[in-house]
Amino acid sequence: MSLKKRARANSVVQENDENASRMNGSYEPAAEATPSSHLAESGKWKESIARVVRCVVSIRFSQVASFDTDESGTGEASAFIVDAKNGYMLTNRHVVCAGPFVGHAILDNHEEVEVYPVYRDPVHDFGFLRFDPKRIRYMNVEQLELRPDLAKVGAEIRVIGNDAAEKLSILAGWISRVDRNVPDYGELTYCDFNTNYIQAAANASGGSSGSPVVERNGNVVALQAGGHMIAATDYFLPLDRPLRALRCLQNKKPITRGSIQAQFLIKPFDECSRLGLDTAIEEQVRGLFPGATSMLVVETVLPEGPSHNKLHEGDILLHLNSKYLIDLIELESILDESIGQDIVLTVQRGNNKVDVTCRVQSTHDIAPDRYVEVCGAKFHNLSYQLARQYALPVKGVFISEPAGSFRLEGPEYCYLLESVAYKPVPNLDAFIEVMKTIPDRSRVAVGYRFIHDKHSLITDVIEVDRHWAKAFRLATRNDETGFWDFQNLGDPLPAKPNVPCTTSIPKLNVENFGPTADINNCFVKITYYMPIHLDGYRKSRKQGTALVLDKDNGIAVTSRCTVPYALGDLTITVADSIQIPAEVLHLHPTQNLTFIKYDPKLLGETPIKAAELRNYYVSQGDNVNFFGFNSKSRVVATRTSVTDVITMVIPPNPMPRFRAVNFESITIESGLGSQCGSGVLTDDEGKVVALWLTHYGEQTSRGTDVKYHLGLASPVVLTTLKRLQNKVNPHIRILNVEFRAIQLAHARSMGLSAERIQQIETANEKRHQLFMITHVEANTPRVLTDGDVILSANGKPVTRVQDIEAEDVEEIEMDILREGKEMSIKVPTFSTENCETNRVIICWGATIQAPHRAVRLQSEGLPSNVFVTNRSRGSPADQYDLGIAQFITAINGIPTLDLESFVREVRKVQDNSYVRVSTVTFDKVPVILTIKMNEHYFPTLDLVRDSNSEVGWRAVQYDEGGEEDNPSMGLVIEEDVDTNSAAAD
Repeated sequence: MSLKKRARANSVVQENDENASRMNGSYEPAAEATPSSHLAESGKWKESIARVVRCVVSIRFSQVASFDTDESGTGEASAFIVDAKNGYMLTNRHVVCAGPFVGHAILDNHEEVEVYPVYRDPVHDFGFLRFDPKRIRYMNVEQLELRPDLAKVGAEIRVIGNDAAEKLSILAGWISRVDRNVPDYGELTYCDFNTNYIQAAANASGGSSGSPVVERNGNVVALQAGGHMIAATDYFLPLDRPLRALRCLQNKKPITRGSIQAQFLIKPFDECSRLGLDTAIEEQVRGLFPGATSMLVVETVLPEGPSHNKLHEGDILLHLNSKYLIDLIELESILDESIGQDIVLTVQRGNNKVDVTCRVQSTHDIAPDRYVEVCGAKFHNLSYQLARQYALPVKGVFISEPAGSFRLEGPEYCYLLESVAYKPVPNLDAFIEVMKTIPDRSRVAVGYRFIHDKHSLITDVIEVDRHWAKAFRLATRNDETGFWDFQNLGDPLPAKPNVPCTTSIPKLNVENFGPTADINNCFVKITYYMPIHLDGYRKSRKQGTALVLDKDNGIAVTSRCTVPYALGDLTITVADSIQIPAEVLHLHPTQNLTFIKYDPKLLGETPIKAAELRNYYVSQGDNVNFFGFNSKSRVVATRTSVTDVITMVIPPNPMPRFRAVNFESITIESGLGSQCGSGVLTDDEGKVVALWLTHYGEQTSRGTDVKYHLGLASPVVLTTLKRLQNKVNPHIRILNVEFRAIQLAHARSMGLSAERIQQIETANEKRHQLFMITHVEANTPRVLTDGDVILSANGKPVTRVQDIEAEDVEEIEMDILREGKEMSIKVPTFSTENCETNRVIICWGATIQAPHRAVRLQSEGLPSNVFVTNRSRGSPADQYDLGIAQFITAINGIPTLDLESFVREVRKVQDNSYVRVSTVTFDKVPVILTIKMNEHYFPTLDLVRDSNSEVGWRAVQYDEGGEEDNPSMGLVIEEDVDTNSAAAD
């Protein structure tokens, strides 16, 4: 742009700003712009910006636990040095975080330095980080001066910081307002209040939080705090209170903050008039404060606070201690210096003047600085921030991380706990004392409310988990170190023994349910709680049903969608009356079946029955009786017929997880089949001919699971059941491949001879099909390969899945079609003895395991046997972008091709130091990462399957070169991706 055009553009802006200045009573005529003045001003800006840039840093941080209004997570922001000698940086409160913070600063010369929070304001959006200036070796440490007095309407400013996650951005703007109310960012998130904000148009975006807003001489006039999502409008925090807090830090004085638990808003005179402002008072105020356009009005008064029943919403503040007051910053200043003292406020309420006296309390007393971790969840006293948003008393226990036992029904993040085991918990200390008295595995009632609903008290029953999540500890903020200190609050009380109990089972009407009426006595409901996410699954709780197969030995069967792996707590509910524990007995490696076991003695005389399975493969057109459980777990039944029996291929999920392969699925004519996630098909004698199961397939673009409801023939179930009953090893041998059905016409086009086709048609007149290999399990011998067509197995033509008998043989003689040629080969089978996950490493907050079979089937080759299956929010894995479904191949350049070598190399790395991690994505793209160890919040845990352990797994915690067996910290409890506490199939 030419100087002439730039001068014209600036004159337009100046004209607009002059109008805005007149409105606010601070207008000063702008000097006439000339080319020489623009050149001089441009040079001044360049000089100032060069100095400011050296003081601005990029902050990369994580909040490791959800606390107050902030959820756990990672982010990038800006800060700037305000004290080079003592090492203080100023940034936003929502950057410093109300909860545990871990972060570092990247300076202008790309040096990195650790930063630690020393202060976060309980109300306003600012906080201070501390760093060690001696650790900055390659540049002189400079500082910026805070000048709140220079923030004026019409002032040209620059926002200099980490805008849009860039290392440095310089955004220009002009201050348009200095008297706007604080922007509202929505519910359950941090919002400033009781201050004015400065408004400008600089079009800043994410990452610019904490940036200095400077004038042309390089002085900081405001702090970038937020912006409009659509318009190019930015919101800045005035620096009056940050400057006072900085002086207190520098002089080692406490930063006092006072409150009467009332929120005030700036209201213009016309609104105040409608609220009852006397004309004479307005005239007097305008005379005392030339240019004033507004006064302060009470917006919210918190119940049970110092101003409750004294101030009312809509009161117009006239005097404070007999002195007119219309400025929020001055109000806050008086409150901060009056803690423990009485103040007198004069307000206009309608047509009346009212004097009220309030005792000022410390705001820090109503801003929590502790939380308790127990049963996998986190709790703290309700904060002033949240109480103000919902006009609640500042009291009660807030569940900041509702996980583990306290994953309650409803939204993910909004619970106020009122009672546990019918004992009130009015505050955190009372909650601690109640939890100390509750044994592990106890089922207790909890009373809670949603924070946005004052009217409804919800009572639910939870099972206390102190065996997976053993940690019961108090975390207290330490502003000297910047960390949160942990204090153990006690070991778990042992669980009480289970007592046998008897109940009746509701009878179904034979007229309505026919031959399936008695099958209801064979079903139990199950709930499976998974404290850690493995094998590609993302839910912590699953609900479903199981069919009892052997009542004397307590054996039942369910879907692997409900019980996907053997790490968790399994509970059986009989007749909606009795709940008893159960355990995973066997996971079928290829079929959608999990066999579970319970103690039948605990059911007393309950008339539970074992279903009778018929050793019969149903065919298309067979008449059957359908008995199922719909989405509301209600029983439905109908007479129907089998529409098809096909070899089904369940589409794989991008994040591999178990899916049944190489199986024949049954579909039925009735539409009830698509509505029911579990059930059975029976013949007219009530014998089960098929199980009705839910299969998980791919996910939609919105992340929801596609579910397939299909039948599985009884003989497939009987094969494993007989092994379990006869104490025969249930771990069968299988082929290392996945295949799909193809038509004979397809095989003919691939080169299959007419003679062979005739043999196949003669062998099975109903099914003119063969099977083609689609996947070979990675890192196993590729005797069969993709595209091979199986013709026969041990001399028998293969047209159905059951024609391949591999369970008890080590080798199968096969005839195959490969590249148009028929040939005979010997195909080995593979043991499934160690097919399931039996070791898990939790490191950097990531869940790491050997690749499970779904990964091996979806991969052509494995870069290593160290696979990342999950990560927790706010963890080093999250902060440094260790991706889910990545393989770790090396630590600090040393290959780690299995879990043992991975643990060995990780244990060599010192705490709070970087480790170089070589990874390969699922699509075989190599990625090198650096991750900083953080043993304080994220120690390394090693979980090994151990039948002698109480929970079937033994935990070892590695710390500073040593190890602790059965650590009190327990497992890392993960949170569901979705908001449902449990999902029913």
